Amino acid sequence: MSVRNLEPKALWNHFADLNAVPRPSKKEERVIQFMVDFGKQLGLETIVDRIQNVIIKKPATAGMENRTTLILQSHLDMVHQKNEATVFDFETQGIEMIVDGDWVKANGTTLGADNGIGVAAIMALLASTDIQHPALEAMFTIDEETGMTGAKELDGSHFSGKILLNLDTEDDDELSIGCAGGIDTNTSYKYNQVSVNEGFVKLKINIKGLLGGHSGMDIDKGRGNANKLMTRLLYQLSSLVEFQLISFDGGSLRNAIPRESNCVIAFNKEQNQEIVAKINEFATVLINEYKLIEPNFVVTTEHVISDEKALDQKDFQKILNTLHCVHNGVFRMSPAIKDLVEASSSLARVIIKDGEFITQSLQRSSVETSKDDVANSIRAAFENMGAAVVQTGDYPGWQPNPSSPIVSLMADLYHELYNEAPQIKACHAGLECGILGKHLPGVDMISFGPNIRAAHSPDEKVQISSVQKFWGYLLATIERTPLAQ
Repeated sequence: MSVRNLEPKALWNHFADLNAVPRPSKKEERVIQFMVDFGKQLGLETIVDRIQNVIIKKPATAGMENRTTLILQSHLDMVHQKNEATVFDFETQGIEMIVDGDWVKANGTTLGADNGIGVAAIMALLASTDIQHPALEAMFTIDEETGMTGAKELDGSHFSGKILLNLDTEDDDELSIGCAGGIDTNTSYKYNQVSVNEGFVKLKINIKGLLGGHSGMDIDKGRGNANKLMTRLLYQLSSLVEFQLISFDGGSLRNAIPRESNCVIAFNKEQNQEIVAKINEFATVLINEYKLIEPNFVVTTEHVISDEKALDQKDFQKILNTLHCVHNGVFRMSPAIKDLVEASSSLARVIIKDGEFITQSLQRSSVETSKDDVANSIRAAFENMGAAVVQTGDYPGWQPNPSSPIVSLMADLYHELYNEAPQIKACHAGLECGILGKHLPGVDMISFGPNIRAAHSPDEKVQISSVQKFWGYLLATIERTPLAQ
């Protein structure tokens, strides 16, 4: 079955159109043009601001002119991630979507439901001819996934709306009213290279099959981080036998929990059987530790041929010790909001190759002071070994306001529609609302969306029935838009 035949058809067809357009963060030229063409074809006022966010405005329908203008917001970019075995070119191909029961997923890649479903819902409203609505100001931001550049550089003068609906939450029974801020910590270190000892054989160790996921929303789920697991394996092995490290390549994206990692080591060929046995033995220990969470976690080895040099042993030990001790995972739970992660860090990327050791990690917190604390702890670990540390992309959290008018309206409406109370909560992810609030002072904001699972990973999927629920809830909210003050 094609997604184009799913209900609501208008939303799913716009999602299919959007997913035919490559739209990685930092390379959104094609999707920006796609949205500009969309707005102009509808005869609507269409603006591209100074940072390349797209703004499309639609006047109120008859009888709704006296209602508050609504700002509808979603981001255009998506995380591009695929399974190692998947042959796919994100630069040229559209996402291959699959309907699987009550879910839509992609064929070995991220789906782009984050935040494509939100974008498609706004497109359906803009294109509609039979939906009653107040004046709409659609805000399509760029580069949310790798720095929130669009939100940071937004020109707020284009907007007059006093309520902002952010359509970027991943549980359909949840109203998000706060989020974490974040900061990237990037490190680099030049290490000394030495020749691989004569008579040594080279072995590649692969970690695969981990769930990965969003490094904010999924950081408290106990999932394996491929970079930290590989480090544990190497650390354990180094205490038992002598070997040289040639390379290490783990993780993919700064905001995704690493699913895969590999390294190449060299050792005396006479120890081959012993070392492979020790790797398999400790791999079994790790797999057993994670078997209830990571059922597809595997560690494999293969002999390879390489003329690359190795790290000298002093630098190897220094790097290995740092990777082993650097914090990864939950740093502190919130004492103010039940079950909310306050602060965390994710070691997203590790590269050791050709004389340079590089890492990328992302620290998040809903409290600025604890964000600084966890970021400084990561900085200190790497500076202690002599690495250069650059921290960039700092963005603020969104302070919750549980008594805001839009929260009250939508909570009451949810109870009326579904005979239960929604979850009103903050999330441990970087929604754009915290930043947008600086450009749009006095605007009342809330975030909601359909059930999306495994965002930022090739297992990403969105629930069809939940999209139907989300669409109905969105339409009901628009219908209840309060009178303009």
